[in-house]
Amino acid sequence: MAIRENFTYTDMDLWLNEKRVTEIECLVPDLTGVARGKILPRAKFTQDRGMRIPEAVLGMTVTGNYPVNDGPYDRAISATDRDMILKADPTTITMVPWAADPTGQVIHDCYFADGKLVDFAPRTVLRRVLKLYEEKGWKPVVAPELEFYLTAKNIDPDLPLKPPIGRSGRAETSRQVYSIDAVNEFDPLFEDIYDYCEMMNLDVDTLIHEIGAGQMEINFLHGDPLGLADKVFYFKRTLREAALKHDMYATFMAKPMAGEPGSAMHVHQSVVDVKTGWNIFSNEDGSSSPLFKHYIGGLQRYMPSAMAIVAPYVNSYRRIVRHTAAPINIQWGLDNRTVGFRVPESGVQDRRVENRIIGADANPYLALAVTLACGYLGMTEQLEPTAMMGGSAYDMPFELPQGLPEALALLRGEDKLRTVLGERFIDVYAAIKDLEHQEFMTVISPWEREHLLLHV
Repeated sequence: MAIRENFTYTDMDLWLNEKRVTEIECLVPDLTGVARGKILPRAKFTQDRGMRIPEAVLGMTVTGNYPVNDGPYDRAISATDRDMILKADPTTITMVPWAADPTGQVIHDCYFADGKLVDFAPRTVLRRVLKLYEEKGWKPVVAPELEFYLTAKNIDPDLPLKPPIGRSGRAETSRQVYSIDAVNEFDPLFEDIYDYCEMMNLDVDTLIHEIGAGQMEINFLHGDPLGLADKVFYFKRTLREAALKHDMYATFMAKPMAGEPGSAMHVHQSVVDVKTGWNIFSNEDGSSSPLFKHYIGGLQRYMPSAMAIVAPYVNSYRRIVRHTAAPINIQWGLDNRTVGFRVPESGVQDRRVENRIIGADANPYLALAVTLACGYLGMTEQLEPTAMMGGSAYDMPFELPQGLPEALALLRGEDKLRTVLGERFIDVYAAIKDLEHQEFMTVISPWEREHLLLHV
C-alpha cells in the first residue's frame, strides 16, 4: 500500500495547502539508499514539478566518488554530465515531522530527456521487476523486518561503537533478546518514532529488542513492494533523525559492533493471482503449490549471484559468519531460522517464504527487486529446490560469497539477472562497488596494526 493511496497531483496540492506547508524536500533515493535532491519553497514546487539534477548523482560511491575509465560505466553514464528530469510521485507525499516549520517531503522518479525512466535508478529497477509479475497476472506481497542498532554518539570513526545510555543511566552490558524492559529504556525515543511514523503514514507494526546490545527490530505490515520500499526508505531517515534528537545514533550497518550479531532486513514474500486474489503458493486443498517450490528454487539458484546487491559493502560480509544468527548458505526449511530461506508456519492464504540473507544496509528498492527477481526466475524456469533442511544449517558449508569481490564477479557473470534487472543497472552498480572496495583497501585497520606491526 502506498503512503497516500491513489493520490494525484491535485490531491497532493490540496493536501499541502491543508497542512500549510511552506517548503518541500524533493527526494531521490540513490544506489546506497541515501536521500538526494533539492528543497523548494512551496510556491516554486507548485509552479514547476519537473526539477533537474545531474545523472551522475545515481552513479556515486557511498563516499561521493565516481568510477574512472570503466568501460561499461562510461557507456551507461553520460560523459557530458547531463541532467535527469525529476517528477514527483504524489502517493509518496508526507510531512517531515522533525522540521521546525511545516515541511513536506515527496519521492521523485528520474527520467531522461526523451521521457523514459532512468533505467539504473533504484525505483525504476523495482518497477521493472514488478512489471514482469504484472505481465503474468501476478502481484507480489512483501513484509520487511528491519533490524538496527542504537549506539552512543561517536564522533571519532577510529573508536569502536558503544551501546547508548538508557533512562536508567546505564548502558546494556548483556544480551536482552525480546526484553520489554530493555526496550522501555528508550521509551522517549520510541514514542517519538511511533508518533513520526503515524504522522507519515508508514504503517509500522511491532517493535522488539533483538539479540545484540542496543539492537532493535521494527516490522512493517505486508503490502505492495514499491510502497513498502518507500516506507523503509523514509523510516531509515526518520529513525536517524529521531535518534539524534535523543543524543544517540541509529545505524543500519550490517555489522556495527564486534562481538555482536549483525543486522538484517528479513523480507517475507508471497504472490497472489490478480484476478482471483488467491495466493499462488497454495493449492486449493491447502498444500503447497509447485510455484511455491519453484520460487524457493529460484531464490536458491540466483541469490548467491545477487549477493552484491543485498550485501552491498565490505562490512556486509562481517555479518555472514557461522553461528551469529545469520545464514551462511541457501538452504530452506519450515520455521527454521538457521537457513537462508525460512518458511513460517501459516495458513493457506498466508503461505510465504522469508529471505533472511538480506542485510539491513541494503537499498530497500534494490533488495526487494532482486529477491522478487530470483523468485520470478524460479517460477518461470520451473526450478526445483533442494530437500528441506530439518535441523541446523549453521554447521553446513558456506554457499554464499564471503566477500565483495567474489560477489561482484558472480553478479557480473549471471546473464539472467542482467536481463531481469537491466544491463545498464548492473554495469553502473558493479563499477561503483568495485571503486568502493578499492577505497576500502587504502585503509589500514586496527587489527593490522595490532597483530602485524611488530610481529611480521
